[in-house]
Amino acid sequence: MINLISFVFLALLLGFKHSYDADHLIAVSGILRKIKSFKSSVRIGFSWAAGHMITAAIITIALFAFKDSILKFILPHFEKIAGIMLVVLGIISLKDAFRFHFHRHKHGSVIHSHLHSHKKNAPDHSHRHIFGIGIIHGLASNDELLVLLTASLGLATIGSILMGIVFFSLGVVLGMVLFCAILSYPLIKMSRAKTYRVFSLGTGALSVAYGFLMFLSLV
Repeated sequence: MINLISFVFLALLLGFKHSYDADHLIAVSGILRKIKSFKSSVRIGFSWAAGHMITAAIITIALFAFKDSILKFILPHFEKIAGIMLVVLGIISLKDAFRFHFHRHKHGSVIHSHLHSHKKNAPDHSHRHIFGIGIIHGLASNDELLVLLTASLGLATIGSILMGIVFFSLGVVLGMVLFCAILSYPLIKMSRAKTYRVFSLGTGALSVAYGFLMFLSLV
């Protein structure tokens, strides 16, 4: 019983820790720049975690079934897939940032300027996109899932593996929703146009740089 409780706590803790991996925060931040409400930011956190949970569950079960055979040939390449995704997301963020420019207007003797975008209004598919991003990020959960798998060997049942996935995923959900909730506050309160441009430039550049490092296995 003690071993089971310890295993559940470990799974929860590993999931919470894993949600704060740098590649996760960078990718989710790039989506959060588009949010319009606190509720939307929380939904984004859930969407990402749901996608992540699906892939993490599949990988954990595969690890349990195939063990060393899959570790040697497949897992090392999953980080590169996530790295490529980060580069693509970063390029999209940078492209969005440069859609903005300043317009100057004169009203009598007063001249003022404001940010303007030529981006057309379109349906917000952020939740659908972040779900897919979560699925790809689940591929790069190798370190934590290996620890979880090793810990579950003492329990030695597929049921314990599935229970570990559930609590691991719960930890991921809690961590990511907390991050989204905290980051969304200044984004909602600050000027939308200026914040969007600065945030797009920052997350875009960081995403491209970190994605390349992941692809080259330097992080």
